[in-house]
Amino acid sequence: MNTNLTEQEVLPTQPASLLTKGDITRAWLIYYLGAELSNSYERLQSLIFCASMAPVLKKLYPKKEEQSAALTRHLNFFNTEGVMGGVIQGVAIAMEEQKTQGEPISDSSIIGIKTGLMGALAGVGDSIIWAALMPLLIALFIPFAVSGSPMGGIAPLVLYTGITMAISYSLCHKGYQLGRESIVSLLQGGKIKELIYGANVLGLIMMGGLAASYVKLTTPLKLSFLKGSVIEVQKVLDSIVPGLLPLAAVFAIYFYMQKKGPRYTVILLSVVVFSLVCSITGIL
Repeated sequence: MNTNLTEQEVLPTQPASLLTKGDITRAWLIYYLGAELSNSYERLQSLIFCASMAPVLKKLYPKKEEQSAALTRHLNFFNTEGVMGGVIQGVAIAMEEQKTQGEPISDSSIIGIKTGLMGALAGVGDSIIWAALMPLLIALFIPFAVSGSPMGGIAPLVLYTGITMAISYSLCHKGYQLGRESIVSLLQGGKIKELIYGANVLGLIMMGGLAASYVKLTTPLKLSFLKGSVIEVQKVLDSIVPGLLPLAAVFAIYFYMQKKGPRYTVILLSVVVFSLVCSITGIL
């Protein structure tokens, strides 16, 4: 009996990929450019997701009937954070390709994996992209805007676009490479929770830095006593906690939002009225 089998004879051969890297990139670019622009009231991002999948599905399914069925299943309700949605797109493309290669993948499983991933990745994307990355870029270039430099308005947009495109591109191709099993196991691990927690902490630090730097609130009040000594209230507050009044203002708005919700118009009008009253009375 011949036991000298080669590695190629022992290991099962993997089916050749039907899609090229360019096909994946084209699908990703269509989704990235329209993820936050083509939302419908009924199905939100399903239209752009379906449009981004169309070139891939046409290559995978040569028959018109199969193309129609594939496009129809990608018109189901879909909504997630636009940048992180690249992972879901990569996984969906991989599953469609596996389906055409004879693997037992049903239509419902493709729809189910999209539905299961979109909520989890929306939380990751909101924590990292909107709560950490964007405030960081804005904070870095606020001094340029204050000094009148056009870089204060242009640079954050350019950097944000470049960074999010790089992240989304990488995630889409990684999702395609990993497939559905690996990405689900990744989401179930503890590292994703740690990543979200770290992004939230970073976002809070940035918000604290912005509040301390750009919320200006002082009091000119002075207290006079019988012997003629005068105590400046602001100096006393600074000796206790520097920036105590701005911190109190930020927390007052925060607790209001926690209790009443994000009523931005009410908050804005309240700040304007409070500022006018304090200015007229000379309290702050």
